[in-house]
Amino acid sequence: MGIINDNFMLYNDTAKHLYNAYAKELPIIDYHCHLSPEQIAKNYSFKNAYDLFLGGDHYKWRLMRSNGIDEKYITGDADDYEKWLAFAKTLPYAIGNPIYHWTHLELKRYFDIDDILCEDTAEEIWDKVNEYLKKPEYSAQGLIKMSNVETICTTDNPYDDLRYHKELKDFGTKILPTFRPDINGEIKSDITDRMDYFNENGCKLSDHSIDKMDDDKIEKIIFLGEEYAKRGWTMQLHIGAMRNNNTRMFNKIGADTGFDSINDFQIAEGVSKMLNELEKRDMLPKTILYTLNPKDNYVLGAMLGNFQKAPIPSKIQFGSGWWFNDNRDGMVAQMTALANLGILGKFVGMLTDSRSFVSYPRHEYFRRIMCNLIGEWVEKGEYPNDEKALKKIVEGICYYNAKEYFNF
Repeated sequence: MGIINDNFMLYNDTAKHLYNAYAKELPIIDYHCHLSPEQIAKNYSFKNAYDLFLGGDHYKWRLMRSNGIDEKYITGDADDYEKWLAFAKTLPYAIGNPIYHWTHLELKRYFDIDDILCEDTAEEIWDKVNEYLKKPEYSAQGLIKMSNVETICTTDNPYDDLRYHKELKDFGTKILPTFRPDINGEIKSDITDRMDYFNENGCKLSDHSIDKMDDDKIEKIIFLGEEYAKRGWTMQLHIGAMRNNNTRMFNKIGADTGFDSINDFQIAEGVSKMLNELEKRDMLPKTILYTLNPKDNYVLGAMLGNFQKAPIPSKIQFGSGWWFNDNRDGMVAQMTALANLGILGKFVGMLTDSRSFVSYPRHEYFRRIMCNLIGEWVEKGEYPNDEKALKKIVEGICYYNAKEYFNF
């Protein structure tokens, strides 16, 4: 018997009402992800269940390693079914892990599969998924349309020619580039020309990974932030990843393969200096601050209030629970910190941060958790059961706040 039902993650009557009445059917704005524009433009067809669910997914790879699975069955030369079976053997042990929930949401929403994935069901589910994947609507573009996605912002090298974004101009879902200068590793003299090129091709956001908060990094971001402000872009700062910890595995299979973790450096003074210098020049762009270390939830939650400025509601945003915080506890902690210190009702909500074309049920997961949290507060008498006000808050966090904030 499956775990995905109408009341999944909804533990009070108010939550059930808010989710089903207001959150469930809204379109998705995925303003930060790592989907391949080339795969979308070429309307990639997935070879099998492994290709769709496990190919490139280092979240699942880490889980399998923790279960003692040999690397042969993760990134090695085992065949695709053997790797799928190894994942199926691992999943039942992942009680409490969001991957357990995500996987079964994906199986239910895209393939109408209620069975729990395990060693006993692996072959049957493999065969059923593979039959679905033969249908043309299960291509990359078909899965996006099936997921009710209105806008996707990919993550792109500033020297990308954006050819695939151009090819997708007439695709029903907006596929927009995001300017990611740290992919290139250095700021070159033509960087503003590249911003202009991205801007001409629909870019509305930049993204930075901040693995240290030194003066050189701060000065570069201040320079770039001014340029973003001129173009009306939103600057995203992802703070606190410690990457490529396992040198042996990095040398063997490279980056982004599941050997990154959380750093614990101090961020408050650096973030304050960065934002303050831009504000002094009246060139602080809309900014989203993400932390990978939950110890900094209240650091960033408090920092927002220093730099808010009319007429933009919550101009400085506290980003959704990111990466290792992309789970129920992480989401609740992030939203609770934001609620305690700022305006949760103007939060721009969830993003996938994913390379997977079936990751969109993570928005459902977030919406259910968010509705449950708000429902708890209402049923405890901490907020009135005001239908009009609650509708506006829930619909805003799910969809409308992001649409307005990013000008999509």
